Amino acid sequence: MAFFTQAEVRKAAQQAIPAGRSARDALNDAQRNSKETDRFDVFLSHAMLDAELVLGIKVLLETEGQRVYVDWFDDQGLERDRVTAETADVLRKRMRQSESLLYVATENATKSKWMPWELGYFDGFKNEGVAILPVLDKSDAQFDGQEYLGLYPAITREMVKNSKAKLPIDRVRPRPYELPSEIGSTLDPRLPKLPFGTPKIFL
Repeated sequence: MAFFTQAEVRKAAQQAIPAGRSARDALNDAQRNSKETDRFDVFLSHAMLDAELVLGIKVLLETEGQRVYVDWFDDQGLERDRVTAETADVLRKRMRQSESLLYVATENATKSKWMPWELGYFDGFKNEGVAILPVLDKSDAQFDGQEYLGLYPAITREMVKNSKAKLPIDRVRPRPYELPSEIGSTLDPRLPKLPFGTPKIFL
């Protein structure tokens, strides 16, 4: 089981960033040139401190044909640095417009005010569309996230790159409190390696 590494995600981000620009600037430029949409395949739940990683993940997912929601890309007026009812309302709307939520698990995720709330809301709204996307130092490193993350399947590099396969989430959901790095042993090897979702998650 190989997870995305910070190095490969940063490389994808750097390829999308013109020389001398920041990851946030590149996302803002792309946002101004994009068409507004009211449906997304993936809502990326992430820490603000991971801007470059988020850009790289967005690029990698969009390469596979996914429509990806990033709050400060698609809704630049949001105040992520403080919790407000208005920001929460926008995020609820965007989560309802999304087929799945990927929780970008990094060291910074543990400091986020919003990520646990987003995961909990989405799980309550569409509990078969949540998965964890670890971004680690090494692709074969063991992912030991916070205990509650073990309730959800973990996405590997191969699952993203083979995302045209479809598999109902109830066939691969880990048992309660099982670490995401252990779920591979519970899968039927004859099934496609997609860990979660309704048929629309990965088209």
